[in-house]
Amino acid sequence: MKWTDVNDIAIELVDAHPDVDPLGVRFTDLREWVMGLAGFDDDPEHCGEKILEAIQMAWLDEID
Repeated sequence: MKWTDVNDIAIELVDAHPDVDPLGVRFTDLREWVMGLAGFDDDPEHCGEKILEAIQMAWLDEID
């Protein structure tokens, strides 16, 4: 997975952190969690606030 695979990342985050409210996660933690996902392989420098926001919103959509 790459940073741009926001929907795939969101699905993995739902599985990895089922009891977490995505809106309550700090971006610094979210970034670390994404980089720790199995199958994630991208440059940490390619991540910015817009990507993290997109991941957060996709994660929220997956919960609903």
